[in-house]
Amino acid sequence: MSDPTIRVREAARERGLSVDVRERPAASSLVEAAGLLGIPPSAIVKTLVVKRSDDTYLFALVPGDRAISWPKLRAVVGVNKLRLPEPELALAATGYERGTIVPIGSTTAWPVFADERIVGERIAMGAGAHGYSLFVDADDLIAAYGAVVADITTESAQRG
Repeated sequence: MSDPTIRVREAARERGLSVDVRERPAASSLVEAAGLLGIPPSAIVKTLVVKRSDDTYLFALVPGDRAISWPKLRAVVGVNKLRLPEPELALAATGYERGTIVPIGSTTAWPVFADERIVGERIAMGAGAHGYSLFVDADDLIAAYGAVVADITTESAQRG
């Protein structure tokens, strides 16, 4: 399938998840993307694919104004080692390039861990392709993927 956003839309529909995929101009930063979408940086949720030492993966959903807390995430997952994989491993694990990754439509349904700060929010995320954003109610996404909700982030210094 040539258009990854089609895969995202179909996967959302299969899970009964209502999503709004919108085209947007390219952005050089998360802050710029938030401005283009007319939302605060905290409303953009980064989907990080994280590699475990046994070569399996998980998704971590992190508000745009925060950073992943490795000690917190390791404690919630119950492992001693986690890391961000190289771009080619992330692509192989999800079917999406970095900057476009989303659990919806991933080639493998890895477990999802969502930061507690997204609960109750309407969020924007990657949509499987550059130049697109996906809007979804976080609670619906959490329910559709059986996500573990926990405090997995720390404050982040914003870069413009």
